[in-house]
Amino acid sequence: MKDKMMSEEEYLANYDDSRYPKPSVTADIVILAGNEILLIKRGNHPFMGKWATPGGFANKNEELVMTAKRELEEETGITGVSLSLVGIYSKPGRDPRGWVISAAYKATINKEDISVKAADDAADARWFTIMPD
Repeated sequence: MKDKMMSEEEYLANYDDSRYPKPSVTADIVILAGNEILLIKRGNHPFMGKWATPGGFANKNEELVMTAKRELEEETGITGVSLSLVGIYSKPGRDPRGWVISAAYKATINKEDISVKAADDAADARWFTIMPD
């Protein structure tokens, strides 16, 4: 009842955000070109040396779509693609580093229009053929 007697400004000034545990938040990007998908080889743990979609952790005060665009550029050199949200993934234990929630984005592109170059924490970046079911 005490909260209802104060202004929102007073409430926020006294709010204790440590009352609730916080997840880490990431963005992952699926880049498709015809029947191919672009993957990066992870240069760091966890899963170092394994192939994965580009992606990484959001910075504080960064919209997730901007995280996706930043990580895509940092890891592959790709810029200027239109990304659409695929879904949010939050299964507990999905990331060995702890509680991580990921927003997945995708883009379908013409790969002849872009140049791919692995950088940042990506050891390599390559196109892989998607096998039909």
